[in-house]
Amino acid sequence: MLREKLKGYSVILASGSPRRQQFFKELDLDFEIRLKEVEEIYDETLEAEAITNYLAELKANAFTEELSEKDILVTSDTIVWHEGKALGKPKDYQDAFQMIASLSGKTHEVITSVCIRTKSKTDTFYEVTKVTFNVLRDDEIRYYLDHYKPFDKAGSYGIQEWIGLVAIARIDGSYANVVGLPVDKVYQHLLTFV
Repeated sequence: MLREKLKGYSVILASGSPRRQQFFKELDLDFEIRLKEVEEIYDETLEAEAITNYLAELKANAFTEELSEKDILVTSDTIVWHEGKALGKPKDYQDAFQMIASLSGKTHEVITSVCIRTKSKTDTFYEVTKVTFNVLRDDEIRYYLDHYKPFDKAGSYGIQEWIGLVAIARIDGSYANVVGLPVDKVYQHLLTFV
Protein backbone atom coordinates (compact mmCIF):
# COMPACT_ATOMS: atom_id res chain seq x y z
CA MET A 1 0.00 0.00 0.00
CA LEU A 2 2.58 2.56 1.14
CA ARG A 3 5.11 1.25 -1.39
CA GLU A 4 2.66 2.05 -4.20
CA LYS A 5 1.84 5.49 -2.81
CA LEU A 6 5.53 6.42 -2.54
CA LYS A 7 6.59 4.99 -5.89
CA GLY A 8 8.91 7.49 -7.55
CA TYR A 9 10.22 8.76 -4.20
CA SER A 10 13.39 7.75 -2.37
CA VAL A 11 12.64 7.12 1.31
CA ILE A 12 15.63 7.69 3.58
CA LEU A 13 15.62 6.42 7.16
CA ALA A 14 18.28 8.31 9.12
CA SER A 15 18.52 5.88 12.01
CA GLY A 16 21.03 3.28 13.09
CA SER A 17 18.41 1.61 15.31
CA PRO A 18 17.86 -2.01 14.26
CA ARG A 19 14.34 -1.79 15.70
CA ARG A 20 13.38 1.21 13.56
CA GLN A 21 14.93 -0.40 10.50
CA GLN A 22 12.89 -3.57 11.13
CA PHE A 23 9.68 -1.53 11.42
CA PHE A 24 10.37 0.06 8.03
CA LYS A 25 10.92 -3.41 6.51
CA GLU A 26 7.64 -4.58 8.02
CA LEU A 27 5.88 -1.56 6.46
CA ASP A 28 6.94 -3.09 3.12
CA LEU A 29 8.77 0.09 2.16
CA ASP A 30 11.67 0.50 -0.21
CA PHE A 31 14.10 2.63 1.78
CA GLU A 32 17.75 3.33 2.29
CA ILE A 33 19.57 3.94 5.55
CA ARG A 34 21.68 7.10 5.69
CA LEU A 35 23.47 8.08 8.87
CA LYS A 36 25.11 11.28 10.02
CA GLU A 37 26.77 12.02 13.34
CA VAL A 38 24.73 14.67 15.13
CA GLU A 39 25.59 16.05 18.55
CA GLU A 40 22.34 15.63 20.46
CA ILE A 41 22.52 18.73 22.62
CA TYR A 42 19.39 20.66 23.53
CA ASP A 43 18.46 23.64 25.67
CA GLU A 44 17.98 22.54 29.30
CA THR A 45 14.71 24.50 29.49
CA LEU A 46 13.05 22.11 27.00
CA GLU A 47 10.78 19.43 28.46
CA ALA A 48 9.11 16.20 27.32
CA GLU A 49 8.09 16.24 23.62
CA ALA A 50 9.78 19.63 23.10
CA ILE A 51 13.09 17.75 23.56
CA THR A 52 12.29 14.94 21.12
CA ASN A 53 10.76 17.32 18.55
CA TYR A 54 13.90 19.45 18.69
CA LEU A 55 16.25 16.47 18.38
CA ALA A 56 14.30 14.82 15.53
CA GLU A 57 14.42 18.13 13.61
CA LEU A 58 18.11 18.62 14.48
CA LYS A 59 18.86 15.22 12.92
CA ALA A 60 16.84 16.15 9.81
CA ASN A 61 18.67 19.49 9.50
CA ALA A 62 21.93 17.63 8.95
CA PHE A 63 20.56 16.41 5.59
CA THR A 64 18.97 19.67 4.36
CA GLU A 65 21.62 20.50 1.73
CA GLU A 66 21.65 17.05 0.14
CA LEU A 67 17.93 16.28 -0.30
CA SER A 68 16.73 16.05 -3.88
CA GLU A 69 13.15 16.81 -5.04
CA LYS A 70 12.09 13.17 -4.74
CA ASP A 71 13.70 12.37 -1.37
CA ILE A 72 11.63 11.76 1.76
CA LEU A 73 13.77 11.81 4.90
CA VAL A 74 12.60 10.28 8.19
CA THR A 75 14.38 11.03 11.47
CA SER A 76 13.29 10.35 15.03
CA ASP A 77 14.26 10.58 18.66
CA THR A 78 13.01 8.78 21.78
CA ILE A 79 13.33 9.64 25.45
CA VAL A 80 11.95 8.25 28.65
CA TRP A 81 10.32 11.11 30.58
CA HIS A 82 10.26 10.38 34.30
CA GLU A 83 9.62 12.66 37.25
CA GLY A 84 10.24 15.80 35.21
CA LYS A 85 13.49 14.55 33.71
CA ALA A 86 14.60 13.08 30.36
CA LEU A 87 16.29 9.71 30.53
CA GLY A 88 18.28 9.09 27.37
CA LYS A 89 20.85 6.35 26.77
CA PRO A 90 22.91 5.49 29.85
CA LYS A 91 26.53 6.63 30.17
CA ASP A 92 27.64 3.35 31.75
CA TYR A 93 26.51 0.31 33.77
CA GLN A 94 25.97 2.29 36.98
CA ASP A 95 23.93 4.93 35.16
CA ALA A 96 21.78 2.20 33.59
CA PHE A 97 21.27 0.58 37.00
CA GLN A 98 20.17 3.91 38.53
CA MET A 99 17.76 4.58 35.66
CA ILE A 100 15.99 1.24 35.94
CA ALA A 101 15.94 1.47 39.76
CA SER A 102 14.25 4.88 39.44
CA LEU A 103 11.57 3.38 37.14
CA SER A 104 10.88 0.44 39.47
CA GLY A 105 7.32 0.45 40.84
CA LYS A 106 6.43 3.68 39.00
CA THR A 107 4.87 4.96 35.78
CA HIS A 108 6.92 6.86 33.19
CA GLU A 109 6.33 8.13 29.67
CA VAL A 110 8.09 7.05 26.51
CA ILE A 111 8.07 9.93 24.03
CA THR A 112 9.11 9.55 20.40
CA SER A 113 9.13 12.37 17.88
CA VAL A 114 9.37 11.80 14.14
CA CYS A 115 10.37 14.38 11.54
CA ILE A 116 9.45 13.69 7.90
CA ARG A 117 11.13 16.10 5.50
CA THR A 118 11.35 16.77 1.79
CA LYS A 119 13.15 19.63 0.09
CA SER A 120 10.07 21.84 0.51
CA LYS A 121 8.06 20.44 3.41
CA THR A 122 8.54 19.34 7.04
CA ASP A 123 6.12 17.37 9.23
CA THR A 124 7.04 16.77 12.89
CA PHE A 125 4.81 14.80 15.25
CA TYR A 126 5.14 12.78 18.43
CA GLU A 127 3.61 9.94 20.43
CA VAL A 128 3.47 9.46 24.21
CA THR A 129 3.03 6.02 25.82
CA LYS A 130 2.70 5.53 29.58
CA VAL A 131 4.56 2.48 30.94
CA THR A 132 4.16 1.16 34.49
CA PHE A 133 6.89 -1.04 35.98
CA ASN A 134 6.47 -3.61 38.73
CA VAL A 135 8.84 -3.25 41.68
CA LEU A 136 12.23 -4.72 40.70
CA ARG A 137 14.83 -6.14 43.09
CA ASP A 138 18.48 -5.12 42.63
CA ASP A 139 19.45 -8.66 41.55
CA GLU A 140 16.78 -8.57 38.81
CA ILE A 141 18.11 -5.26 37.51
CA ARG A 142 21.68 -6.65 37.51
CA TYR A 143 20.52 -9.83 35.75
CA TYR A 144 18.90 -7.77 33.02
CA LEU A 145 21.90 -5.46 32.57
CA ASP A 146 24.39 -8.37 32.57
CA HIS A 147 22.46 -10.50 30.08
CA TYR A 148 20.84 -7.93 27.76
CA LYS A 149 23.25 -4.96 27.91
CA PRO A 150 20.64 -2.29 27.04
CA PHE A 151 23.18 0.53 26.92
CA ASP A 152 22.01 1.83 23.53
CA LYS A 153 18.41 2.32 24.68
CA ALA A 154 16.62 5.34 26.13
CA GLY A 155 15.84 4.67 29.79
CA SER A 156 18.20 1.65 29.75
CA TYR A 157 15.59 -0.91 28.75
CA GLY A 158 14.05 -2.59 25.74
CA ILE A 159 10.39 -3.55 26.18
CA GLN A 160 10.80 -6.41 23.69
CA GLU A 161 13.41 -8.06 25.94
CA TRP A 162 13.25 -10.05 29.20
CA ILE A 163 12.48 -6.97 31.29
CA GLY A 164 9.36 -6.30 29.21
CA LEU A 165 8.04 -9.75 30.08
CA VAL A 166 8.71 -9.68 33.81
CA ALA A 167 8.71 -6.03 34.85
CA ILE A 168 6.06 -4.19 32.88
CA ALA A 169 2.69 -4.22 34.58
CA ARG A 170 0.83 -1.92 32.21
CA ILE A 171 1.14 0.01 28.95
CA ASP A 172 -1.20 2.85 28.01
CA GLY A 173 -0.69 3.70 24.35
CA SER A 174 1.41 2.41 21.47
CA TYR A 175 3.64 -0.62 22.15
CA ALA A 176 5.61 0.08 18.95
CA ASN A 177 6.36 3.56 20.27
CA VAL A 178 8.05 2.04 23.33
CA VAL A 179 10.11 -0.19 21.03
CA GLY A 180 11.24 2.99 19.27
CA LEU A 181 8.81 4.24 16.63
CA PRO A 182 5.06 5.02 16.57
CA VAL A 183 4.64 3.02 13.38
CA ASP A 184 0.89 3.64 12.99
CA LYS A 185 1.45 7.40 13.00
CA VAL A 186 4.44 7.15 10.66
CA TYR A 187 2.29 5.13 8.24
CA GLN A 188 -0.58 7.66 8.36
CA HIS A 189 1.71 10.66 7.95
CA LEU A 190 3.59 9.11 5.04
CA LEU A 191 0.29 8.25 3.33
CA THR A 192 -0.81 11.87 3.39
CA PHE A 193 2.63 13.52 3.10
CA VAL A 194 3.04 13.33 -0.69
